[in-house]
Amino acid sequence: MPDSVGSVFTFGRTVPLASVSEDGKSLPVIYAYADILAASFGNASFTPSSIVEIDGQNATDFLLDWSQYGSLQDRDALWNNLFYIPAQVSLGSSGTGTGTFSGSGRGRYVYPGAATTFTFANGSTVTNQNFARVLANFGNITSGADIYKEYFAVPTDAYDKALSLATSTTSSATSSATNGSSSSTSSAVTSSTPAPGYPSPVVRQSNNLNSGYFLDQPGFEDVAVLAVPSFVGSGDVEVEFQNVNSELIAAALAANKTKLIIDVSANGGGTILQGYDLFKQLFPSILPYGATRFRAHEAFDILGQEYSAIAANYTRSLNQSDDILDIESSAWNYRTDADINYEPFTSWPEKYGPHEFGNDNFTSIIRWNLSDVLTPLNSGGIYVSGYLNRSNITVQPFAAENIVVVYDGYCASTCTIFSELMRQQAGVKTIALGGRPNYDGIQAVGGVKGTNDFPWSYILSAAEEAFIYANSTHQEELNNTALGDYSQLPLYRSSSGPVVNSRDGIREGDETGTPLQFVYEPSDCRIFYTPAMVVDQSAVWRTVADTVWGQSDACVAGSNAFYGNKTKRDASMTRVHGVRRDIDIEQAYKGLDVHTEEGIVLGGDSIMLP
Repeated sequence: MPDSVGSVFTFGRTVPLASVSEDGKSLPVIYAYADILAASFGNASFTPSSIVEIDGQNATDFLLDWSQYGSLQDRDALWNNLFYIPAQVSLGSSGTGTGTFSGSGRGRYVYPGAATTFTFANGSTVTNQNFARVLANFGNITSGADIYKEYFAVPTDAYDKALSLATSTTSSATSSATNGSSSSTSSAVTSSTPAPGYPSPVVRQSNNLNSGYFLDQPGFEDVAVLAVPSFVGSGDVEVEFQNVNSELIAAALAANKTKLIIDVSANGGGTILQGYDLFKQLFPSILPYGATRFRAHEAFDILGQEYSAIAANYTRSLNQSDDILDIESSAWNYRTDADINYEPFTSWPEKYGPHEFGNDNFTSIIRWNLSDVLTPLNSGGIYVSGYLNRSNITVQPFAAENIVVVYDGYCASTCTIFSELMRQQAGVKTIALGGRPNYDGIQAVGGVKGTNDFPWSYILSAAEEAFIYANSTHQEELNNTALGDYSQLPLYRSSSGPVVNSRDGIREGDETGTPLQFVYEPSDCRIFYTPAMVVDQSAVWRTVADTVWGQSDACVAGSNAFYGNKTKRDASMTRVHGVRRDIDIEQAYKGLDVHTEEGIVLGGDSIMLP
């Protein structure tokens, strides 16, 4: 996000919205979320009325336009992200809060006007004042010129390039600029409070990054739920995250649970190998394909040559200095990865290629070497289940037909990697929630399907490293290449730490080499949100369980009979679940105060910012 947009003000509305179908089959309509809450708990002194206009414009048209400010590629996912969804709220400041309409996620960067006027179906109108969050200190500001000078004018060292950074004793590419820009230094997760709208967990990561539940209501005694709204963006919780997944699986088996719902609502990505790990915990006998490739260009090739040459002087082990480990474990060392056949590369040219697709050049197909002793350096400190110190994980806990993955469309990056493995290799089916008010099929995965983000600070420091290990003559040679053009400027002109979507994901057997980013893939079933489902996340899970393994059918597109194990029933039957009687109303209302804050940490190799 440019510093001029995200460093001085962010904006918000006081009224989060919800898009719900009253009975699970009729088209969704728009409500103020507070009205949904009041009606759900039976304490409303009025009958909630749907919103038909916003600022004098048809509400659906207004929101379709506003949704385009979001970060997702899919229109239905963008629509969902407008609204209050418990999974996003569960992540606190690392999620997209109460929805882009209310000024969370990327909605906070868009000026909504001084006020917002709502017109309701019952003919009433309400006007609410909007607000701004002031991020900058205006103590000495008297004009627009003052703002520019104080927060946007960059110093001369912003233009310093890789060579000068490498030979300087006072600057480093990894120390982001502070001139009005918000560097990614604070924790991505702060709260240890159980998520509003969620039941009591069997096991829970302390910041709600993942958690496990049992559906013990009559008819659901065999169902466990693993909620995974993130794949981790902070290095200090990687092991805890892995352990929560393991503990939920173990507890479910001990309690004779035979069916598993994996809810990845709100999952914008995280650490790549956490996605691989969860897949391997569920399907230990399947070798993940996970093919990727980079664009092949001069700077990438030079880094590969340099890093591979440096790494040749050292043993591939964890017993090295940090600088050497960074080089040895990087994608620019050909020894880090496996080829398309899951065999080691034998040289940098073999890994680099290049290969032509669509009038552009790309590297060879690359796969993660899950047996690599340096895995913890690319995973936040974990080894992937089934390998090395976790090689004892060999038993598949659930049959594929007894697993379903549930989405709100926000799935991006590592979430898409996990989804590709689950759907394409394990044959697990998917259910997508919500979407625009129509009866069309929708995608489960609506976010970026790129398979690796590199923060600009990391790219620049990698370029620095090449100069550091070169003698003066070779430094001059490198400086005359594309590598010499890399500078700090993007760090100064971004409010949230610039990142580059660096790798394509390529499906197994696809001879066209089409990146998964450009592959449309509808979910197996689409379910509308009901009022209960946006208040109580367990209502989502009960609806899904009923649809996949029970006698109900909440699918409005696609089929609920995808596993072929449904007994004979009335195909039109839908059971609409209500809010749990034990849900905490005060906790539910607390979720209205959640907003996405600045300072999200890029802690994983694949993290996707909201």
